[in-house]
Order: sequence, then C-alpha cells, then structure tokens
Amino acid sequence: MHQNCYTVWSSCLELIREHTSEQSFKTWFAPIVPMSLDNYVLTIQVPSQFFYEWLEENYVHLLKQAIMQQLGPQGRLQYSVIVDRGNEQFQPKTVSLPAMKQASSRQPVTPNGTNYDRDYKSPFSLRAIDEVQQKSHLNPTYTFTTYIEGDCNRLARSAGMAVAERPGATSFNPLMIYGGVGLGKTHLVQAIGNEIKHGLNDKFVLYVTSENFTNQFIEALKGNNVQSFSNFYLQVDVLIIDDVQFLSGKEKTQEIFFHIFNHLHQSGKQIIMTSDCPPRELKGLQERLLSRFKWGLTADLQAPDLETRMAIIQRKMEADGIFIPTDVVEYLANSVDTNMRELEGVLVSLLAHASLNRRNIDLELAKSTLQNIVQEIDTEVNIDYIQKTVSAFFSITPEQMKGKSRKREFVVARQVAMYFAKEYTTHSLKSIGAHFGGRDHSTVIHAVQAVNDLMETDSKFKGSIQELTKKLKSKVAA
Repeated sequence: MHQNCYTVWSSCLELIREHTSEQSFKTWFAPIVPMSLDNYVLTIQVPSQFFYEWLEENYVHLLKQAIMQQLGPQGRLQYSVIVDRGNEQFQPKTVSLPAMKQASSRQPVTPNGTNYDRDYKSPFSLRAIDEVQQKSHLNPTYTFTTYIEGDCNRLARSAGMAVAERPGATSFNPLMIYGGVGLGKTHLVQAIGNEIKHGLNDKFVLYVTSENFTNQFIEALKGNNVQSFSNFYLQVDVLIIDDVQFLSGKEKTQEIFFHIFNHLHQSGKQIIMTSDCPPRELKGLQERLLSRFKWGLTADLQAPDLETRMAIIQRKMEADGIFIPTDVVEYLANSVDTNMRELEGVLVSLLAHASLNRRNIDLELAKSTLQNIVQEIDTEVNIDYIQKTVSAFFSITPEQMKGKSRKREFVVARQVAMYFAKEYTTHSLKSIGAHFGGRDHSTVIHAVQAVNDLMETDSKFKGSIQELTKKLKSKVAA
C-alpha cells in the first residue's frame, strides 16, 4: 500500500475539519496521533478512554465517512489509548482498548498490570512558606463522592480524576472547565483539589477566585510587594483559579498571571481553571494568555439530563437523612432543568414547607410549593408522548414500536421516535435506548443517522417528519 498512516489521517482531517467547528476540531481531533496503517486498518492514538468514548458517541459517523473515503469500504479504524504521557522519569504508557476497559478508572495501570507510584514528587519542592500560608481555601464538602456523574459532565469529571491521580503529569495541563451558572464548575475543581490533598498530602494546593487574585495583586502593588506576591504563587504545586473571565480588561493582572502560569507549567505544576465560556469566546484577555489556556484540555459542563438530576436530588436528600418518594423526585427533576443552584433552592423551599406545615413530602405538596417557582410541566414533551404520537402517525401501537420485530414499518417508526426523543428531551442516549425495549446507545445513534439520511433522499419521508415536528412543537407551545 503506497499510503502511510500520516497521509491517510491528514486526508481524513481535511474532511473532518469541513464538518466540525474550529473549537471541536482542536479539542477532539488535533490531539490524535496516527500510529500505523496495516491491511486497511488505521490505528490512531487518543489521550484516554473517555476521549475515545466521546469520539464514538459524537463523531462516529464522521470518522467512518472519512475512513471509507480514504481506504474504501474495507477500511477500519482502531484506537490506541494513552494511560499516561509520562515525564522525564516515566516513559509514556499506552494500552489497547480492551485492556483499558478492564482497568480501574481510579488508578492508571501499565500494560503489565502494575500501578504507578502514587508517591511521585514534583521536581520543584520549594517550601519557604509556612503552614498558615499553605491554606488551600478548599471546601471539604466538595468531593468526587458528592459530585454526581452523568453524560453532561462525564468528560470533565474523568479528566478531573486523571489530574487528581497525577497532577502535572498528564496531558490535561492546564485543565479548563467551562459552563453556565450553577452547573458545578466550582464543585468539580475543588473536588480535584481535595482529592490531591488526600492522596498526595505533600502537594501545596491553592484555590483562588480571579477576583481574589486581582485584589491580592492590587494590595501587593500598593505595598510594593509584587515580588513576594509572585514568589508565593510560584511555590504552588496545584493552582486552581475560578472564573478567569473576570480577568478581562485587567492588563497588569493578566501580565503577572501570564508569568506565573508560564513558570508553573514549565515546572511541571498543575493549573486548573474555570470559565463561563470556552477560551475562544473569552473577551478582553491577551492573545498570548488565551493561547496557553488551549494547551491542555478544555471540557464543558452542560445542563444535567433527567436521570442525573434525579440522582442529584436523591443524593442530597439521603445526605440529610430525608426520604422523598420516587414520583416526587421525578417531578422535581422535570420541573428544574436549568442549573443545580436553582434545584437546591427548590429543595430548600420544599423542605421548609413540609416542616412548617407538618406534612409529609408528597406529590401534592411538591406541586403546591413549586407553582410559584417554576413553570408547570404537564405540557412538556416526554418520551412517552413522543412514542404515542409517532406510533399513532404510523398506525401501529407503542408496544409494537418498542418490541423486537424487524418489520420495516416498526423499525422506521422506532427510529423516528428515537430521533425525536433525542431532539426534544434531555434524556441521554443510553436512557432513550432503555425506553425502547432496552436497546443500547449505539442503536439510538444509528436511528438518528438513519432518519437524517432518509430525509435527504426521500422527500415523502421528509414531509412526514415535518408533519410530526409540527405536532410535537404544538405540544411544546401549548
């Protein structure tokens, strides 16, 4: 074969770049390294298992299209997963995908099955600061145990766990977590800090908001103590800075942070940041600073799906020793789908009403409590409504749609209903599949792609989808 892995992957990237945003391309495809090409099988190296899972769930069809275009119908893609990038003391480690799936998600494992040394020490171990100055300003209640994992945060949480295991020694440096208000950014980055302090107690971990960082720098300027300010931050092993967007327009503060960032990064120290938007959308920050924000991994936090919100409610109530019936949990989770701070406020209001009125928490109390807080949700589109609407349109029953029959009319209806479930609900792919007879997420991915493909080639089918869309939109607007 005249082609090699580099030319094939380079050609694949040209196609991929045309069909993805610049940020998505840089985040998910630029870090990939082509490894080999053998008998039409292209092997690419990805930074981690969750990186692979994200590609498979979100870009599998685009990857297949690119491979087929370059290698023909017999072309296949294979992954090599990095366990750890290593450093001057440790060589990079990789494992095959099956071995990675069998490994523990908490402790990196080498190909021969041995764990990495948890006592690895940073090459910089300056300790000129005293114990009072080493306060980390972390909230001890923010831990990974209390941080519920879901599709909305899996990438960020997994990256955080990797950083907590080997701060400064992974490819996720800096680690940038971004997302809207109340989605758990502060909780996650402080959980990373607490995990590092628990496992590597010789590390100096420091959490600081960008506002406090700026105020400290201003005080240092006023007192002519800028050098002492810099020296303090240069001794940090793990720097967690929250809400970096508030550094916007502060030129002198950005300049000192730039030099601190450079020194820490070059010294193998870990930098973790949060923002309300990805680096490319940050305004009023120096370009040289923004470019460094993109060196590591940028991961977003999205609004949690229904299952994750239910799990969060149950976990919070269990922590307070309070039992809430499942129907109430589901009602609350459906009522509040914006952010976790609002959900926590709703729970406080519900508990207050139950206590003041000396009532048990039930669905009636939940509805009366929430009527002035959130919009009524009875008219929202859910999977059950979608299944009933689509099955009626195709003149079949919901049971036939969810069954195992491979008759074309049942399969098409099932795929259409899955398509709308992904479009109009916050359910994860796994959850959608479970509502259709226990099918897996890959079946849902295939169904959505099949509907999109059919709409491009069959005008009559496209008209049917448009008609169903009007029915469902009218439900939303009702």
